[in-house]
Amino acid sequence: MVENAEQPAYPVGLRLAGRRVVVIGGGQVAQRRLPALIAAGADITLVSPSATPSVEAMAEAGEIRWERRRYEEGDLADTWYALVATTDREANARASAEAERTRTWCVRADDAEAATAWTPATGRIEGVTVAVLTGTDPRRSAAVRDAIVEGLRDGTLGAPQHRARAPFVALVGGGPGDPDLITVRGRRLLAEADVVIADRLGPRDLLDELPPHVEVIDAAKIPYGRFMAQEAINNALIDHAKRGRSVVRLKGGDPFVFGRGMEEAQALAEAGIACTVVPGISSSISVPGAAGIPVTHRGVAHEFTVVSGHVAPDDPRSLVDWASLARLRGTLVILMGVDKIGKIAEALIAHGKDPATPLALVQEGTTAAQRRVDATLATVAETVRAQDVRPPAVIVIGEVVREAPDKHAG
Repeated sequence: MVENAEQPAYPVGLRLAGRRVVVIGGGQVAQRRLPALIAAGADITLVSPSATPSVEAMAEAGEIRWERRRYEEGDLADTWYALVATTDREANARASAEAERTRTWCVRADDAEAATAWTPATGRIEGVTVAVLTGTDPRRSAAVRDAIVEGLRDGTLGAPQHRARAPFVALVGGGPGDPDLITVRGRRLLAEADVVIADRLGPRDLLDELPPHVEVIDAAKIPYGRFMAQEAINNALIDHAKRGRSVVRLKGGDPFVFGRGMEEAQALAEAGIACTVVPGISSSISVPGAAGIPVTHRGVAHEFTVVSGHVAPDDPRSLVDWASLARLRGTLVILMGVDKIGKIAEALIAHGKDPATPLALVQEGTTAAQRRVDATLATVAETVRAQDVRPPAVIVIGEVVREAPDKHAG
């Protein structure tokens, strides 16, 4: 059978659970096809004098019955579906002829045109099976299949669900800024969202890719009224979820790294709403890396510590033990600390840190506007003023700042 514009193959999904399926030949073709047949619940008989180790393992595990012999007339009796895949073309032809007589749909691995059925290139993701047929060009089928599955996986191919669903909220870490650095799962959930509540530091470019029907809410502009900012955001998440909408809370970096994600998760739990947390790439590691700074390096730093700098060391609200940090020999990464870096540097020096300790500020890391400004603890306050360093910026303190990818080249 040749597929053409007049006689295309008719696509159908076979429900083979509990139904007899015969596979003739135990080589590489059978090894590739058997797992899907097993997953479909088929009652599988393999007819072959030999088999690959993987196929043998399936038989030993009881997933298939293996008759260790060559094909014989009558093997396809009472069979719903057959796969003929031996290296003996004469035996393949005889089995194919029997399938024709018994009206058994039959795939021929050696001769697609002589088959009564073709095996599509298939892929599965999130309960969806993608099956692609392009006639006798399996490589093209596989390429189209891969493109569709990858699009569904990373969210670039939108396929929203339209059936009724329970209220759902996802706290998604958007990564450090580059839209390509969001996780595959995070991007997929964005593509399925009805409402997106976004932070200023989230990957804004991703919002342009959302379908027109998606409501995008800037978290910084939610009316607070008598509520504090975070309480108002919590209430917005709960309200939209209770309306039966799929809600994504898009945050910069990781939801649980200075992202107040746990406060939102707790508020949702108290309201009885299911919540999924999707980790994100934290700027504490990714931004230094994008600027050529390793937070750890053999022989230089065996640890790194991440600290929030939004509260100055002399502020009574500070929970950071700056004296202990000053004694550490590893790398210190400070987030949200640009406007407090002068006082932070003073505290570290006062507790014994060498004023000449190298330091780098990486502004707008991983984006097109990224820039790196180097200084030392002694000079950083003046450098920030002179260079007009502004948030968001990640600050890295330690000997790793002096490392570079090409330092030891040659």
